[in-house]
Amino acid sequence: MNDLTPDRLVPALRTTWRSLLDLCRSLDGGEWDVPTDCPGWSVRDHVAHVIGTESMLAGRDRPDIEVPPADHVHNEIGEVNEAWVQYYRTRPLADLVADLDAITSARAAELEAMSSEDFAADSWTPAGQSTYGRFMRIRVFDCWLHEQDIRRALGLPGALESPAADLALDEVVAAMGYVVGKRGGAPDGSVVVLDIVGPTARTVNVQVEGRATVVDEPSQPVTATLRIPFAHFMALTGGRVEAEPLLDDGTITLDGDTELAGRVAANLAFTI
Repeated sequence: MNDLTPDRLVPALRTTWRSLLDLCRSLDGGEWDVPTDCPGWSVRDHVAHVIGTESMLAGRDRPDIEVPPADHVHNEIGEVNEAWVQYYRTRPLADLVADLDAITSARAAELEAMSSEDFAADSWTPAGQSTYGRFMRIRVFDCWLHEQDIRRALGLPGALESPAADLALDEVVAAMGYVVGKRGGAPDGSVVVLDIVGPTARTVNVQVEGRATVVDEPSQPVTATLRIPFAHFMALTGGRVEAEPLLDDGTITLDGDTELAGRVAANLAFTI
């Protein structure tokens, strides 16, 4: 993970935080309450979630709020997220935007004071034990994805080509062995190619030899290919949308073993 350095990660975090802040400053009052693809969350709630996570990473306590039962709260992490969401539902929009600006500026300053050794240090992450650099790549992915949730809900596409978008895709690609092999059920000896097209593009080759692994070049013939636009790929892997309508309207196209390719497409979601 030599690419998980502060020189790459901190500018990407700054980029995605600035993009989200600029987007928030452009919204009118009615847009803040528009529902999104995340059950139970409006546009406002995604911003509250970003503020909350960065606040906790800065050492601030979660709001002392009892979280009511909800179908979209599945675990302890969900309860923590929801506490911040509930708190900011009671705050003026001006406070929400100001707090986003303040916490992301503070976090950027903290991260810029850290060394490459700090980023290489062992750390808990939402994906298991890894390094602090991996944790920060997950933060790039999470913040970028939540901006996309807002943009999709409001019909305001953007931020699809940036250092943050590229790192967000890196984080998703790291999970594709598990997604294709376990969730998609690709059989031993198969090669599945994910042809991700658009402003941020990538060809991801997953080869199954006992286990499914992302490889630079497959050593066997390609079994199945999925061609997916970048924005839709990220929404699918984030569990925001379903594959079936995108297959029906031709947004996702399949080649080779279309039964296998369709099964992989239907099981791309892997985030909690």
